[in-house]
Amino acid sequence: MTASAPECVALAEGLREVRARTGLSLVALAERTAYSKSSWERYLNGKKPVPRQAVEALCATAGEPAGRLLALWELADAEWSGRARHSRPAVPPRPGPVSPPEATVGAVATAANAATAATVATAGDVGGVTGTPGRARPWRLLTVGVGAAAVAAVAVAAAPSVLGPGAGHPTSLASPVLDPAPGCRGKTCEGKDPGPMSCALPGRVESLGPQRRTRTGAGVEIRYSDVCAAAWGRIWHAEVGDAIEVSAPGSRPRRVAVRNTADTGAYRFTMMVGGADRTGLRLCFIPADGTGRECFDY
Repeated sequence: MTASAPECVALAEGLREVRARTGLSLVALAERTAYSKSSWERYLNGKKPVPRQAVEALCATAGEPAGRLLALWELADAEWSGRARHSRPAVPPRPGPVSPPEATVGAVATAANAATAATVATAGDVGGVTGTPGRARPWRLLTVGVGAAAVAAVAVAAAPSVLGPGAGHPTSLASPVLDPAPGCRGKTCEGKDPGPMSCALPGRVESLGPQRRTRTGAGVEIRYSDVCAAAWGRIWHAEVGDAIEVSAPGSRPRRVAVRNTADTGAYRFTMMVGGADRTGLRLCFIPADGTGRECFDY
């Protein structure tokens, strides 16, 4: 393991930044994920290789896209495993005499350029936090490189395989296997935390309807996962003592409260209510001053 490699340092820095935006202590982070306090201390300080699932769990807890940190994780994992050292050629390979078809070259160039532009935009503005103009950080430069390279590699690999040989008929693509697998589905998700159940991972969750703003300025919404067939409530920019409650027909209501000042600067989630039917869901905001609840039907 080369923990001091730039790729590993960049990943640890990125993990610390996301964890800081959650406002959670290491104890609270351990309670919300499948990893202990001591493990998180090692991950955040670059003392130990980080499992991919831990990166996804941290981003899900923060309510942020995982793409940037997963790109950094791929680079760091190559260093930890030694693949990066073994795959670096001493001398750049000489180009071969045969060029790929023009259409393939154009597709690769277009994909690489689009990936570079999209990754730069994401690195500068992730999770609603706008980057400061000026000198780019190392992990941002690394993200741009891996994003463009990954899309270009996919385009090259896909070009000869999307069309079948000879007749040019499209070939069938296999459905991806969910990794990690969801920990529950439907009624079995009742009262469980969406994070450890892998229901809140990017690509597995969406907001139902528009985000709501309460009279006190707090933001609330219902989150729903098709993969887990379950819903939960989320609150942010709230005051100490505020609470939300999510309910569904045939399910016990689930509530979460803003307990302290650290919670006011982070997302707070209820436990889940299970059910494949999205209709009948209700989210209620209960202010700390007891002036009356605000409810939103979905």
